[in-house]
Parts: sequence; structure tokens; C-alpha cells
Amino acid sequence: MIPAIGWSRRGLLAGTAILTAGGAAAAREDRLADGVVILIDSNEPYVIGHAISYSANLAKHFADKGTRLLIEVVANGKGIDVFRADKTPLAEPLATLRRSLPDLIYSMCASSKAIAEAKEQLSIPLIPGANLVPFGIGRVVDLQLRGWAYIHA
Repeated sequence: MIPAIGWSRRGLLAGTAILTAGGAAAAREDRLADGVVILIDSNEPYVIGHAISYSANLAKHFADKGTRLLIEVVANGKGIDVFRADKTPLAEPLATLRRSLPDLIYSMCASSKAIAEAKEQLSIPLIPGANLVPFGIGRVVDLQLRGWAYIHA
């Protein structure tokens, strides 16, 4: 035991925080993430392909462990093409993946969608099952603050 003689109250509180932080960190390591958010901000086919394979592989990995994992794929910037019904070449694979993974969510940045609509002078349709979030990057940060893991595709 370390004698507390000459320690200020602030010093004692800081020391306690340091000593107990290890226990909190260990408890957090033992806890599995509630979910994983995957950000797509590119319309490059290999990037989109990675996001799809990450989703499937993560779901299988955690299912094999007997754990349910929530997965949300967030499309932002040029990445919104993946969830555009008028542009994506992956409508059927994305639909199949959603059917096989009920805890998978597709989200498109409404701000990026509005910018693209103004630029292209048309209304952008979403693939079935995709939803809008106000800001894609805001959604990513919201989920991270709730303890979700983050992957940039």
C-alpha cells in the first residue's frame, strides 16, 4: 500500500482513477461490441465489394461464436451509389445479403443524396431496404459513441 501522506485530494482521485482504469479496460475487452458500422465513401467497385464481404464475414464470425452482432453499412459521399436503385449493379446481391442477415442495416447520407440530386437534377431512388440518415458521418460517430466498432471500407 502506498502511504497517502502529503497527497492532495486531486492527487488521490487521479491515483484512484489510474488504479481502477485497468479493471474498467479489462471489463470492456471482455465485452463484445454491440455492433459494427461500415462506412462506404467511394463508388469504386472493390471498396463496395469489401463492405459487402466484411458484412457477411463478420456476421458469420460472430454467429459461429454464438453471438448476435448488429451491422450497419453507411454510404456517404460518392459511396451513395451503392444504395441507388438507378445506379447500383449490386441490387440483387445486396437484397440477398439483407435477407440472410436480418440484423444488417443499409443507410444512405441524406445530405450526400441531396447534393447529388441537385447536381444531377433528378430524384434518386433507394434500393429496397435502404434508409436515409441526416448525415452519414454523423451516423458513424453516433454509433461509435454508443460503443460500436468502426470499419472504413
